[in-house]
Amino acid sequence: MRSRHYTRLIPYAALMPMAITAIVAYLGSMLWTLMISMTGSRTFPSRHFVGLTQYTRLFENERWLLSLDNLVLYGVLFVVASMLIGFLLAVFIDQKVRGEGVLRTVFLYPYAMSFVATGLIWQWMFNPTEGIQNAVRHLGFPDFRFDWIVDQDMVMYTIVIATVWQASGLVMALMLSGLRGVDEEIWKAARLDGIPAWRVYVSIVLPMLSTTIATALLLLTTAVAKLFDSVVAMTQGGPGTASEVPAKFIMDHLFERANIAIASAGAIMLLIPVVVALVLYSCVRRTGARNIARRIGERRIRVRA
Repeated sequence: MRSRHYTRLIPYAALMPMAITAIVAYLGSMLWTLMISMTGSRTFPSRHFVGLTQYTRLFENERWLLSLDNLVLYGVLFVVASMLIGFLLAVFIDQKVRGEGVLRTVFLYPYAMSFVATGLIWQWMFNPTEGIQNAVRHLGFPDFRFDWIVDQDMVMYTIVIATVWQASGLVMALMLSGLRGVDEEIWKAARLDGIPAWRVYVSIVLPMLSTTIATALLLLTTAVAKLFDSVVAMTQGGPGTASEVPAKFIMDHLFERANIAIASAGAIMLLIPVVVALVLYSCVRRTGARNIARRIGERRIRVRA
């Protein structure tokens, strides 16, 4: 009896270090950040409580409001483009094309690379005097313009292009794993009934991939919230503050402007969309689990009948 009791405790003992890390490091740091955001801290932490004053100052800061506008624009374009391109790539590879293993590696490889390094290459490509614009003009098109990276109205689109290149491979891998789990009988029945492939994907396959889609959206939403290295590597927040994002605003106030209270308030506000995404993801997972359990129950009833 004792040996069985100890055997049951082994998994909990193995998970204990991770649980302690999550509680102390993650939850503890979030609570500490929340506490600091309600004080008058500057260079060093202070116990002078000021309530929500720092949040009021935060949303009176034009640079912070600009960073939120940029993040919303970036987030919508980045998530939609990554999901669409990743799904189309997964559908393409799911057709059992030749060189499937090579294609999977090629499409997924950008996600494994550090954007600090590849961002410099993208910066060079978008540079109007050395990159794509210069190359096309040398081909005989002197009026060609592609100077988005130095255009205040277009610079965020260059960051979207570069980061979609990096993230779409991850979405492809997730979607492909989901597509490989679709029963072949569904496709055979669709062919017999003459149903177009696009209709099968929209009406049958995508609803079956709800959990996979939710996972991809959670990862992409988290990537949007922590957008920093791509901006720093490509534009440094410029031209001017045209590509300012919340994470860069927080880091600048934390290290350069010595205002850790404002930085902490920004970090807490940046945490909110991530928490919302986690809640939605949990709801989708629970709904998916209930649907699977219901289908299994219906099949058992049919078998017994």
